[in-house]
Amino acid sequence: SLVNQRTVWCQRIHAELYQHGVAVPEGAIRTAKTRSLLADASLGLSPAARQRIRVGYRIIDATDAEAQPLKRDLQRFGARQPACRALVEAQYGIGGLIAVAVWSELGDCRRFSRSQQAVRHTGLDVTVDASDRRRAGGFLSRQGPETLRWALYEAAKNSSHLRSPDHAYYAKVKDRHDGKIAAISVARQLARRCYHVLRDVDPELVYAIPA
Repeated sequence: SLVNQRTVWCQRIHAELYQHGVAVPEGAIRTAKTRSLLADASLGLSPAARQRIRVGYRIIDATDAEAQPLKRDLQRFGARQPACRALVEAQYGIGGLIAVAVWSELGDCRRFSRSQQAVRHTGLDVTVDASDRRRAGGFLSRQGPETLRWALYEAAKNSSHLRSPDHAYYAKVKDRHDGKIAAISVARQLARRCYHVLRDVDPELVYAIPA
């Protein structure tokens, strides 16, 4: 929620700059270089725009002040919790933070009889709208936990790295479609692997809370 709020304020600042003809990529809004640029009095911004931008940055800073300690706490938890640690050790691209997100949403995978059910739980499965006269293209169901989809997608994006075991598959799908579809395809594979990893964890340790 904090990250989403920060993204909203970055987008608001970006929109304000766009309205005043200041070209700054949205991804660069939080950088020190951009902040230094916007502090220049000669930049063509109205007083009201400068005020809105200052407010936006203050809220972003306040959000970071809360989000960063939480992120570190979750990473430490993921490094010590048995099931989370198993995910980190088994899969390239999954670190402590992502492991906590996957673990909290998948948990005890014995409730699933096969890996495809775990994929369906993530909302990353493809559904098809069909009738006797038409058949629409497939799209993601998005019926599972949003946090789980985010975690698997973020982990899957690491497959673009050359050292990733999934790089060849990622590159093949990207060549045929695009990087987003390639990451989603890898994310579905990760969901299946996480299912098997969590099923192999001692049931008494799946929800164990480290001291």
